[in-house]
Formats: sequence, C-alpha cells, structure tokens
Amino acid sequence: MNTHPLVEARNLTLRYRRGKRAALDDVSFTVPKGRVIGLLGHNGAGKTSLMKALVGLKSVEGELSVLGRKPMRERSQLLAELSYIPDVAVLPRWAKVRDLIRLMSGLQPRFSPERARQLLRRTSVGLDDRVKHLSKGMVVQAHLALVAAIDARLMILDEPTLGLDVLSRKSFYEMLIDEWCDGERSVLISTHQVEEIENLLSDVLMLNEGKLVLSISLEDMDRRFVALSHDAAVADQMAAAHPLLKYRVQGGSASLFDGEPPEHLQALGKRVRPSLVDLFVALTRKPELDRTHF
Repeated sequence: MNTHPLVEARNLTLRYRRGKRAALDDVSFTVPKGRVIGLLGHNGAGKTSLMKALVGLKSVEGELSVLGRKPMRERSQLLAELSYIPDVAVLPRWAKVRDLIRLMSGLQPRFSPERARQLLRRTSVGLDDRVKHLSKGMVVQAHLALVAAIDARLMILDEPTLGLDVLSRKSFYEMLIDEWCDGERSVLISTHQVEEIENLLSDVLMLNEGKLVLSISLEDMDRRFVALSHDAAVADQMAAAHPLLKYRVQGGSASLFDGEPPEHLQALGKRVRPSLVDLFVALTRKPELDRTHF
C-alpha cells in the first residue's frame, strides 16, 4: 500500500521579478491521502501562486513533489492524474453540457462520462442545456461534476464558489464531500468563506504575506489553541499574558492563547472553542490595524 503523501513541499520560495517581496517564502508542508485541507490567506497572501506551483504553472525554488511527480518537468502527466479548478475557470458558452462530456472523454483518459452524467443528476443542469443559459451557480455545479468524474487522487480548488449565493455554495460543497471524498482522495480548497467550510475540513494551511503561519489538523488545533471568555473587569490581567487575540463574544470578551493559559487566568475565565475565523484573524492581522479593545 502506498503511504507516501500526495504532496511533499519543502522550502518553496517564489519571488516576483520586480521588487523584493516573495509570493512564497520558505513554505513547507505535506498533504496526506484522505484529507480535506483549507488553504487560507488574505488577498495577495500567496494562495494562487502556491496552487499554480502545485500544478506546474509556476516555477518555484525548493523541493516539490505532487503525486510522486515534479510539476514543472512532468506537467502533462500530472494534469492527467489530478483535478484542478482555477479561480478563473470558464466553460465554453456555446457548448451544450453533453458536448462538454464528449470533449472531456476525448481529452482526459481518466474521465468517466457515466460518472459525470450521474453527478449531474444531483443538480438542476440538463444535458441539453447550453452553458450560456446557465446561472453562475449552475455553471460551477456543472464544472464540479465534470472534474469530479476524473479518476484522480487529488483535487485542487482555487476559490471555487466565488460570487455564488449561500445556497449555491452549500450545494457545491455537499456534492464535493458526498461524491468525491472517499477517504483515499484529498482536496485542497482555497477560499475566503472560512466559516462555511470549517466543518468540512480535516486540516488547514494558513498563509500570510507568502509565509506559512500554520499547518495543522483541526483536531490538533483544538488541542493547541485555547480561548477564555471573561468579564471586562479582568481584561488587564488577560492582556498582561499577551494573548494572540482579544475579541468579542456573546455576553462579554474573550482572549485567545497559543497553548494553555497561565493557571491563574484559567480561574478568571471560561474555556470556549475558538473558531477558525478567530484563529485566522489572530495569525494574519496587521498589529497596527488591530482596533479590538475592551
């Protein structure tokens, strides 16, 4: 049985041609099989650059293996073995959906037209519908059905639900989890809708200005990061322990710590589970812009 990670990245660095800032700065991580990984970061954090590097569309310094291949040298073979929906993905507006299935059958040897038709039955998209007559949400659903019908071990999604309403986003992720994730395949999802996908994720990668500030499973995240809700009267004592973040919760305030807070503080507050959004803000905010106060 193959137990090697699907992705192995070591010290990845990608520098812009002009200027000194790096799009990726010494980034290292692995993607095991059977995981749903959220790639989080503000605009310009390096998410799209990283995803393009994974599929061989950008050259990076460092060591990178995806499905056992070197993306830049073996791009054609790699793209036949993984599924990828970029943030600017489009389908030809003139085509009928059945035309797209026929096209995919000729282009992608691992594509199953029967599987695509089965997945489309979960949507309101018909085989004779033309892309130009579909809503944006229906286009995204059709795109997922086509990509998910590829027999691949890794799917990479760059802002797949950008611009969709909440119901369309919910339908997309339900179909992704129900129909593609099987405990062997892995998905890497870049998104700004952190709160909507938190319950789907097994792991998170967090980028901030090109640097990887967190690579952790959600299970380990819950063990490592602790938040205490507390009254305003003890705010100064909490602040003196230098929490990662101070924020509002219903009925009061909370302080987020990396690791166990000092014992004397634990007696002054109540443990609450920090959300992924809270942690994202704590690790990626600019201190000079932090206006949170008690």
